[in-house]
Amino acid sequence: MTQDAILAVNAGSSSLKFALYPQNRTEIGAAPLSGNIEGLEAGGSPLVKISGKDGSSSEQLDAGAGSPHERALSALHTVLERHARGIRITAVAHRIVHGGDRFAASVVLDDDTLAYLETLCPLAPLHQPHNLAGVHAFRKHFPALPQIGCFDTAFHATLPETEYTFALPQALRDEGIRRYGFHGLSYRYVTDRLLEQTPRARGRMIIAHLGNGASASAVQDGKSVATTMGFSALDGLVMGTRAGAIDPGVLLHLLRQGWSWEQLERTLYRESGLRGVSGISADMRTLRASGEAGAKLAIALFTHRLVRECGALTACLRGLDVLAFTGGIGEHDTALRKNVCEALSYLGVKIDEQANNEATRGAIMPIHAQDSSVEVWVVPTDEGRVAAQDAAGLISRR
Repeated sequence: MTQDAILAVNAGSSSLKFALYPQNRTEIGAAPLSGNIEGLEAGGSPLVKISGKDGSSSEQLDAGAGSPHERALSALHTVLERHARGIRITAVAHRIVHGGDRFAASVVLDDDTLAYLETLCPLAPLHQPHNLAGVHAFRKHFPALPQIGCFDTAFHATLPETEYTFALPQALRDEGIRRYGFHGLSYRYVTDRLLEQTPRARGRMIIAHLGNGASASAVQDGKSVATTMGFSALDGLVMGTRAGAIDPGVLLHLLRQGWSWEQLERTLYRESGLRGVSGISADMRTLRASGEAGAKLAIALFTHRLVRECGALTACLRGLDVLAFTGGIGEHDTALRKNVCEALSYLGVKIDEQANNEATRGAIMPIHAQDSSVEVWVVPTDEGRVAAQDAAGLISRR
């Protein structure tokens, strides 16, 4: 018996994350097969890491020649042939970082839509070009399948005008220079899960998505009302290789010194953040294991910026009912969660240390103490499932 499924993908410069989600009309189940294909750059050796009902595994593949995304498709074909027999793919759902001010929901991708999305590449140069290259590759190889674009910016379409507006001249604002916000698929997933778990999620909630890219958002009644990322994915928190919020006067100063925009872009996107401060690594696990002063400063700065932004977001919400951690660091770094919650104790935040230490097992879990005024949760995110759900809804209406 054939099982319909949505294939959700997230295409990067040298990797492709994928997951197959069983589809029953518009209902989407948990993914029985997911993975990450790495080493797709020229000269690289594709390595597939797979998680499925039979556990996890890694295997080298011969993906042939071509662009990273052509190599990804070749490797993905092999994976599906070996591990997804009896599955009929009905659509491909693509995570796309930026939808601009035109898309507040997922859409079926066509030539006109893709042409507009290409104009947004300068706003997310680490992600958008590779996301769209993946779309073009899949459209070429699967011309009969609907290709669905699912945008990280869409969740933040509910931001109030005072939150998304920069204090710039009208002419610049008319060009679309405004705060957009990102990590929206993750925020949607976490919000939906918490709404199922606790009635307090209808109130004032801060979600911290912490990984190589990091941001935090204030959510009220299930809608985004404030967020730390802005016009680009550079703003806000300290990240793996990105600086986060920085005085624009620093950039003017560097330009006066003769820096090119290429130098600025490389420094701000690839050489700053945890890597830049520590001088060691962008990986929080590596920094935790290091005794170097730079590593300790990088962790302290990451924590401080999160605590500071939680205070600002709480002010926007006029209080706090729920605090949630997600993303690779948010889901696994028990010390970070403890330090952040202790710093927010003035809000009545208290965690159960045993629960916090156990909340690394891949399941949604409350970690607040019984007498905490604020509920604290760890929620493993699943951006692909949100994308697959949207894709199922769109193709059912076609």
